Amino acid sequence: MAQILTARKLHAQYGAVKVLHGLDFDVEEGGITTILGANGAGKTTTLRAVCAMVKTEGEIHFGGQRIDGRGTENIVRLGVAHVPDGRGTFTHLSVDENLRLGAYVRRDKAQVEEDFERIYTYFPRLRERRRQQAGTLSGGEQQMLAVSRALMLRPRLMLLDEPSFGLAPRIVQEIFEIFREINRRDRVSMLLVEQNAALALKLADHAYLLETGRVVISGPADVIRNDESVRRSYLGY
Repeated sequence: MAQILTARKLHAQYGAVKVLHGLDFDVEEGGITTILGANGAGKTTTLRAVCAMVKTEGEIHFGGQRIDGRGTENIVRLGVAHVPDGRGTFTHLSVDENLRLGAYVRRDKAQVEEDFERIYTYFPRLRERRRQQAGTLSGGEQQMLAVSRALMLRPRLMLLDEPSFGLAPRIVQEIFEIFREINRRDRVSMLLVEQNAALALKLADHAYLLETGRVVISGPADVIRNDESVRRSYLGY
């Protein structure tokens, strides 16, 4: 299968502090790849490197185009949507207004209106709260809104950073089932950073395990999920 995203010899740093040390990884077109690792391993930095939010060296290709060195907005326009940790909703705006901001780079206004209905089908709870200020939503609803706003871009690739953080297990399960449906129905590729390794490996096709900014293990998610030595040594379950 073709790759929608490839990174080769990817380095990243904040000022003088180097965080990533020559990563190689791929995301298949229409696939779900997860990046696992302990706090400080470089998972969030990897997502930020893809969308030019941190200083990088190395090569990143998206959809056959080299994107390292491009600006963040240019990468967004190519179809890369980033859902950051902490959700990042505009708390003083309504649900509807947040979604319209997600479509700010689009010019196909008729299809934008159609996408409202498509997204509210995925997240009916948001339809009920569409006039409500985002800051008054529950944590789970704010995470749903952050994902929905990214979908309004009509992305080819979604970068998802710790979507389960701070949420009740029942809500996490619901959101991950919606991820699976979005991937299956809309063929949106996903690069997922997630502390809940068991859940991430159940959703993903392929996995990379990071240690201090380096890939130490990679392979099909089901192989890693079922390898007892890997689970005990690296994943803690």
